[in-house]
Amino acid sequence: MDKPVDKPTHLVEFETMLLSRHTHLYAPRSRGGAQLDRSAYVLLSRIRIHGPLSIGQLSEAFGLDASTLNRQTAAMLRAGLVERIPDPDGGIARKFRITEEGERRLDADRTSNIEGLERVMEHWPSEDVAEFAAFLERFNRDIERLEGRPWPRP
Repeated sequence: MDKPVDKPTHLVEFETMLLSRHTHLYAPRSRGGAQLDRSAYVLLSRIRIHGPLSIGQLSEAFGLDASTLNRQTAAMLRAGLVERIPDPDGGIARKFRITEEGERRLDADRTSNIEGLERVMEHWPSEDVAEFAAFLERFNRDIERLEGRPWPRP
């Protein structure tokens, strides 16, 4: 039998487990074309914020090996979401830049996600939404600090 949830960190663990289960419920993406898979959504978001990135830079940013990123970026290339360009700073490695199609699909998915979150929190006072966002940012920044991989924010 499961141990009772008697500490706040136990409650956080339980609720984050449930949150991972519910993500498809608040973000139904049924309009216009296929939705991005999770890895493409996250990679495109990072490239949008940072600008063109090489496999090495993506590997460092995500803590993933190059072979994993090669598979993910190859799928994104085939889908027309990114393109390879020479390093704008003159480096040897080619970089990935988001395409117009990648921008369009990322915007569509982000809009759908936001609309889903707005449905979930439609009865929340705006102050509660802002406070929840602040706690999530703090939580994410502490994870990033422990991993040594800060995520650039707009």
